[in-house]
Amino acid sequence: MGRIKFRIIPNARKTELAGEYANAVKIKLSAPPIEGKANAELIKYLSKSLGVSKSSITFVSGETSKDKLLEIPNFDMKAIIEKLSEK
Repeated sequence: MGRIKFRIIPNARKTELAGEYANAVKIKLSAPPIEGKANAELIKYLSKSLGVSKSSITFVSGETSKDKLLEIPNFDMKAIIEKLSEK
């Protein structure tokens, strides 16, 4: 399992990769950071884009923060950026 840091920008126009930020993957999310909507959008986006099940992506820390640490099987930061850049 790979542990990857993410920096989240909620309330964006659309959900998309926004590059790298301080050794983390920066992602813009169209969902607001209210009642877990941004977290759900992040999991949905990563699951669909990376081809892994939603249940295999788990939060290690940062569920209520813009900086999140997730465990995603068989991926590291470089592989995630490459895969998300294809979209």
